[in-house]
Amino acid sequence: MPDAKTDLANLEELCRSGRPLVTIRTFEESEALQLARDAAMGLSRSLRIWTVLSGVYDGILDSPEPVAGTADPVKGMTELAHDAHAQQVCLIDMAAHLDEPRVLRAFRDLVGAVRLRGGTVVMIDHAARLPDVVSSHAAELELSLPDSKEIESIVRWTVQRVHRDAPLEVDISRADLSALVRNLRGLTRRQVQEVVRDVAQKDRRLDGSDIDDVVQLKREMIRAGGLLEFVRAPTSMDQIGGLDRLKRWLKTREKALDEVGPDTPRGVLLLGVQGAGKSLCAKAIATAWQRPLMRMDVGALYDKYVGESERRLCDTLHQAEMMSPVVLWIDEIEKAFASAGSNSNDGGLSRRMFGALLTWMQEHRAPVFLVATANDIDSLPPELLRKGRFDEIFFVDLPGDDARRAIFEIHLCKRDEDPAGFDMPRLVEAAEGFSGAEIEQAIIGARHEARANRQGLSTELMVEALKNSPPLSVTMAEKVAELRAWSRGRCVPAE
Repeated sequence: MPDAKTDLANLEELCRSGRPLVTIRTFEESEALQLARDAAMGLSRSLRIWTVLSGVYDGILDSPEPVAGTADPVKGMTELAHDAHAQQVCLIDMAAHLDEPRVLRAFRDLVGAVRLRGGTVVMIDHAARLPDVVSSHAAELELSLPDSKEIESIVRWTVQRVHRDAPLEVDISRADLSALVRNLRGLTRRQVQEVVRDVAQKDRRLDGSDIDDVVQLKREMIRAGGLLEFVRAPTSMDQIGGLDRLKRWLKTREKALDEVGPDTPRGVLLLGVQGAGKSLCAKAIATAWQRPLMRMDVGALYDKYVGESERRLCDTLHQAEMMSPVVLWIDEIEKAFASAGSNSNDGGLSRRMFGALLTWMQEHRAPVFLVATANDIDSLPPELLRKGRFDEIFFVDLPGDDARRAIFEIHLCKRDEDPAGFDMPRLVEAAEGFSGAEIEQAIIGARHEARANRQGLSTELMVEALKNSPPLSVTMAEKVAELRAWSRGRCVPAE
């Protein structure tokens, strides 16, 4: 199977340079272990591996016999420290044991002994909670995700393996193969194999129709990782009412994400009335550019362990880059980094997280278009509003007359109702001050009322539903007026 030659070269270089400790934090243990084996063989070094179940065993032999009594961490590392042939040592899932003083002492002795032999200790772990005395001596190796060329190679290799097991019909054009590869970006090598194998084995056929299944399987894998979430966007801009200025802005940049360079769009900040359609704007961007929309769950990034939250943020942004071109959505960014601009009691974590995000926004080169939405301008750190952070700041106001008419027509057609059968001017007037979401809820409420009375949906029922449910622009009139006043001269209207 194809491998990551760059990862191997990087590990070999770290070993040659005399680094005594290299850490690899990954869920792909098999890939990392094979990388350690390849590096040891490439450097003509012996390899000893330790796990808490097997203890110490030879990492090069096909069927090695573990050294008796070495499954205990202290005994295992003591054995390795005194083994003159242990030039290259691989410890699997050792980090969890380093909280115990005796284990930490034995670990430090092992690293020192291997250093004197001119060797390297490689730690493979799914977690990275290392004591400071350990992390200060460690060089971290991050396993790369496959690029498009390697993904295509993995796809071909996997198809050949599946076909070898049982006949497989392959009918896929070059364009479909490119789309398949594009939708597999951001997955590990193992995950790419699993997805291709699953869709191919389902009906013993691989063709362009399998791309939707690939997207669904990828969505499930990404969701399981807890970092990014796929969001389904409308398939056509015709399903989105209003937002004319935003649509024109997007139209002029339709192909911009395909050309990586200094002029590649970097992102927009969407401010506005709560419920006015900022989330719809994020979906509109993904729809207009026909790119995946990924939402970052910032709340899931925060961790109780020092340094782990920042690491999760970096991992998430890195994953987004590997899936590029993609639209990355951070919803209610002011809540995500609420303490970044104040004297918080979180030890500066929010400020560090916010600083890491700003640095990435400024320096990243991959075609990742950031869409940040916010409701409360007072909570936004001023650094976020500085020119250059975003390509544009849009204000999403309540829909005007034309936009409200379009919203009514879209939601009525979605429910198999003919807009021509309703008094549209009256509905548009009655819905003044309502957001798109509130208009949709009024239609839903009117339909329930119609079914309860065994009658059809009518203009009267929708007008009544609008009257009985005051919009947010009424219940929070002062806040809406304040937002509108602030936006004048500071933002571009999305409508």
